Amino acid sequence: DRSLEIAYSVKDSRVRVLSDGKHRRLPYRLNQITAEAQYDLIGRMDADDLISPNRFEKQLAILKSPEIDLVTTGLCSITNDNRPIGMRRGSSNGPITGRKLLLGQCGIVHAAMLGRKAWFMRNPYDETTMLTEDYELWIRAYANKDFRLHILNEPLYYYREENTVTPEKLLKAYSSQIGLMKKYGCLGFSRYGLALAIAKSRCKSALVKGLALQNKTDLLLKKRNAPIIDESLLRHFNREIEMIQKTNLPR
Repeated sequence: DRSLEIAYSVKDSRVRVLSDGKHRRLPYRLNQITAEAQYDLIGRMDADDLISPNRFEKQLAILKSPEIDLVTTGLCSITNDNRPIGMRRGSSNGPITGRKLLLGQCGIVHAAMLGRKAWFMRNPYDETTMLTEDYELWIRAYANKDFRLHILNEPLYYYREENTVTPEKLLKAYSSQIGLMKKYGCLGFSRYGLALAIAKSRCKSALVKGLALQNKTDLLLKKRNAPIIDESLLRHFNREIEMIQKTNLPR
């Protein structure tokens, strides 16, 4: 898709392009980013997504507090042709707990993370974990009492997830979730509670398989996001997306 060619075409002294021609998968590359980073903060985003022009400014304001190591945001889900179709916000129901993390109830947007390099040096990604490398990292850091995260609920990240929520990915994610529950279940569950949580995850896997047989997995994406019912918010999203698309890269 000419991504590498386009990256090399950007003429800006602040931009470095790293390419070794190898397929090492995301956890390896995320650790490589930490090692390569030349400054104190690391900001994430995925290659096919968009971010609000104000995203980093608002996250930096929160990271001025020495009590915070990581800041993430809410998101606006967009289609492949950049239409806003829903949004997700982080958990606002009290503090993050081990139980909430294990159940995936905190709404942490990995791709919208801005954090201190020192934190990522202390907490590298597990390179053997695929598709749930972020989920594993949050739980491990929490278990080590090193997870000082702030969730900025404002949707500042435009997440392109149309056609990306596949049954294969979901089934692998649920399988990984069950493994992590078994490993870290002591963080928030009784023996009975852990068994119930694992049973629910297995039920989700069965549901995904059933929807896949009926070719209705698009329902899973709709369930993940809240509808955008506020017309002024919808106009705001569309204005920002238009602004982003009009931004010219230095050539």
